[in-house]
Amino acid sequence: MSAMAIALIAPLLIQAASAADAPSASQAEAKAEATLRQMTPQEKTILTIGIMPLPIGPNAPKPPAEAIPGAGYIAGLPRLNVPSLRETDASLGVSYVFGLRKDGATALPSGLSMASTWNSTLIEEGGRMIGSEARAKGFNVLLAGGANLMRDPRNGRNFEYLGEDPLLAGTLAGHAIRGVQSNHIIATIKHFALNGQETGRKFVDSLITPAAAHESDLLAFKLGIEIGNPGSVMCAYNKVNGENACANSWLLNDVLKKEWGYKGFVMSDWGAVPNLDAALKGLDQQSGSELDKAAYFGDALAKAGRSSRAYARRIDDMNKRILWAIYDNDLDTNPATPGGTIDFAANAEVARKVAEQGIVLLRNTKGILPLAASAKNIAVIGGYADTGVLSGAGSSQVQGEGGPSVSVPLGGTSPWAVFFSQSFHKSNPLAAIRALAPKADIRFRDGRYIAEAVAQAKAADVAIVFATQWSTEGLDQPDLSLPNGQDALIAAVADANPNTIVVLETGGPVLMPWLEKTAAVIEAWYPGAKGGEAIAAALFGKINPSGRLPITFPASVDTLPRKAIDGFADLEPDFAGDPPTPDAKLTTNYNIEGSDLGYRWNAREGHKALFPFGYGLSYTSFDSKNLVTDGKTATFSVSNTGKVAGATVAQLYLVSRAGNPKLRLVGFQRVELEAGASTSISLSIDPRLLADWRNGKWVLPDAEYVFAIGDNAERLGAKVSVRLEGQRWVAR
Repeated sequence: MSAMAIALIAPLLIQAASAADAPSASQAEAKAEATLRQMTPQEKTILTIGIMPLPIGPNAPKPPAEAIPGAGYIAGLPRLNVPSLRETDASLGVSYVFGLRKDGATALPSGLSMASTWNSTLIEEGGRMIGSEARAKGFNVLLAGGANLMRDPRNGRNFEYLGEDPLLAGTLAGHAIRGVQSNHIIATIKHFALNGQETGRKFVDSLITPAAAHESDLLAFKLGIEIGNPGSVMCAYNKVNGENACANSWLLNDVLKKEWGYKGFVMSDWGAVPNLDAALKGLDQQSGSELDKAAYFGDALAKAGRSSRAYARRIDDMNKRILWAIYDNDLDTNPATPGGTIDFAANAEVARKVAEQGIVLLRNTKGILPLAASAKNIAVIGGYADTGVLSGAGSSQVQGEGGPSVSVPLGGTSPWAVFFSQSFHKSNPLAAIRALAPKADIRFRDGRYIAEAVAQAKAADVAIVFATQWSTEGLDQPDLSLPNGQDALIAAVADANPNTIVVLETGGPVLMPWLEKTAAVIEAWYPGAKGGEAIAAALFGKINPSGRLPITFPASVDTLPRKAIDGFADLEPDFAGDPPTPDAKLTTNYNIEGSDLGYRWNAREGHKALFPFGYGLSYTSFDSKNLVTDGKTATFSVSNTGKVAGATVAQLYLVSRAGNPKLRLVGFQRVELEAGASTSISLSIDPRLLADWRNGKWVLPDAEYVFAIGDNAERLGAKVSVRLEGQRWVAR
């Protein structure tokens, strides 16, 4: 998680600061070295350890006066003008922290909604927006930038992340980070690495070869770091090949710092530090130290530094890295202070744009959508559609001013029970539908009683069923069904009215046993602060749906690498994720699929998806053709062949190499076109997407490579082959 914590616009001069105004990496490094030379031994452990400035639990320390209720606090060095670090969650906006700050923030749609836009410019704008709100509240570290790939569709945190493909997820994560850090605050990229499930998350051992890791999850992180230059990397709870991710020398020292040359610092996840030796293994900062068994990076680290040259050198490096991140983002010369102005109306428009572009039209038979404003009788059923739109829970939970429109507790008596509450944002789909169809007779039924919903559906021209699947940090899903009998509800309503439209608000893919009975299906994900308005706009054609799936919707759990999440049947759900016994062991073998996640796995195994990666419909039609490529760049044309303006995502895939099937997304671009218009697309192909990782190097075999343009991963156009000469290199 971004932290075990809970947790505007900045002045125009700061908001508009260009990259030229920031110090170069070398200048930041020189400044960090100069400060380090002035630090006393006592000062050298201050920046390496933090607390949670929250009144949680009997052992919670009283936070300093300057700390802000949020994820974390690390004291500064006033003598040397080094600011304290004030941290808040997370990737979807400034977290709510139980409402302790008595404020609200703008909620971006979920990570999967953002990824469905395939629009790096818009995602950077979203990062810029939430970063500005964090700054206005006085925070200078935003624990944003989730780059974990979806290895299992039942993972409870999938909603926070950006899908299953390393190119798409890494690119969007990097742009989100770049947007956040444009506010002169530090962003993280997380959770490093192979953090693929919440079940037993603090001790599950993710098994994977270095090759498979580099070609999938690590490549996503590498792309995010290259594009976004995050000041910090947050390591994960889980183990990787037997070693805790936050004390994993291969991950932190060998890959991140040596192979990639990363200059920033590694912060722990909250409660993820196993021991003092984590410092030698590459960890630079212990976060939320009261959640660990001991404050390892406090007095114990200082003592180790006095008696060991290895620790002394490591302590200097830890400080230099943290200082580099501070200076590279101008935290000292552009301090964030509480009380900044936030233009919530303007920021809500950013959230609305993301929600609109992230909506994926999955099904549309008989041209039922868009609905005409002249519709006479509409039944709206279920999903709290008369109240708000669903959000995902955990440390990423954001709430607008005044909190949620409704909160449905799941119960429990643990200190973390407050996390287990389904929260809905104050964006009312029913009200938005009524606003766009003012003359229609629109009636709502909550769906608790199927008979009541069926009776209303029979009396209507159109039935719109809102279905929800709540997800949270700390819990995985048992399967891919809709909970609370909603599958049966949809089937019954669709039997009663053939003009049934389903609107899904889910944290990941779901099975749809009722699909063929419905007229249309829209995937709205968790659509954020203006989600209700975005859904209504898509239903009535005020916008043309342009979202494309960033994940595969499997046809069955039987087509997945694992039929169930490892440990799910044996472990009690526990938000804190602590082992039931000190020696608890759990492994998940990612070598089954290796680097072939999602659509790659389906292509390898010959499975067909319910809805494939890259899939999405529109109210118009598009045609892509005339692919020309030399394996390094590719050009082709895209045309809007329909009658209305719209947007599509041009997708370029590697189809095979050396005569062997090998499906990989190697390029993409979102394209907006008026009806009848055409444009030329030019894409660069990162050679790492064509290569294999072998013995510490990328290897591009001397072979024939076949490429194709795709509407999605399962619908590919004409193939073009090209011969490429073999290469070996390490890309930094």
